Amino acid sequence: MKFIKNFNNNAALVSDEFDVDWVVIGNGIGFGKKPGDFVDEQKITRRFVAVEKNIKMIDSVKDIDSRTLALTTDVINLVSIKLKVKFSDYQYLVLADHIDFMLKRTDEGFTLGPDTLSWEIRKLFPKEYTVAKEALALIEQKTNSSFPKSEVAYLAYHFINASSKQTRLQDTVKITKLISGVVEIIEYQYGMQLDTESFNFNRFMTHLRSFMVRHLYQINDEDNGSELDQSLLELMKVKYKKSYETVLKIGTYLLKQAGWKLQPDDEVYLTLHVWRVTHRQGDSKAKDSE
Repeated sequence: MKFIKNFNNNAALVSDEFDVDWVVIGNGIGFGKKPGDFVDEQKITRRFVAVEKNIKMIDSVKDIDSRTLALTTDVINLVSIKLKVKFSDYQYLVLADHIDFMLKRTDEGFTLGPDTLSWEIRKLFPKEYTVAKEALALIEQKTNSSFPKSEVAYLAYHFINASSKQTRLQDTVKITKLISGVVEIIEYQYGMQLDTESFNFNRFMTHLRSFMVRHLYQINDEDNGSELDQSLLELMKVKYKKSYETVLKIGTYLLKQAGWKLQPDDEVYLTLHVWRVTHRQGDSKAKDSE
């Protein structure tokens, strides 16, 4: 690859043998380089095709330093293996910006207050939360610094976000709040705590997140429920009466909080998930009264 220009010492614009332009990131990747100089590809930790949006993203985080780039790469390598997720270019840069800000806050003796959704993240996304604790421990080891526990939740947001190519970080926070509200409704209606480590709970979380992403971004499925056999919904109402009544309360909550109206197929699938998550737990105290 040949050097074209610097964004800073750690980010540069280069061209490959096919004359394709790339934005590359790496410790000292552009230091002392002149146009036409060869770039050491072993120093490259991340590369993006040099389309306008990527150049703008690089420009927005051009002040990140070399330790941030190295830490971001280490964290992403850890998370990718543990959670089997792949970070998009945008998610990489957002995480790098977060870690850079995190380090600067610590250097300046400034810490954020406790995250109000920390408990929800730990409960609703235990795998991501656990890996976030490992990532924070890695950052502490690499920097020989200590960080408040609230940083775990903030890192977890990024890892949850990486599992979906469609959501932005602020949308992940919104979805987490809504999911927390749905879980609270179910636990209140059934007078029980859900087993957050059960297979059915994890499957329910996946369904809820997918459902909310579709509504948030107005993604229309080919089958929008318009051809749903009405008798199936009527069967749900009778066979799973309490679950269906709970879903109606969930529908009221989502309509009030997000303006989303449940469709008949939404009600069917949510009713089944509510029944499963409340009746198929190893130590479930739910009564089969439906």
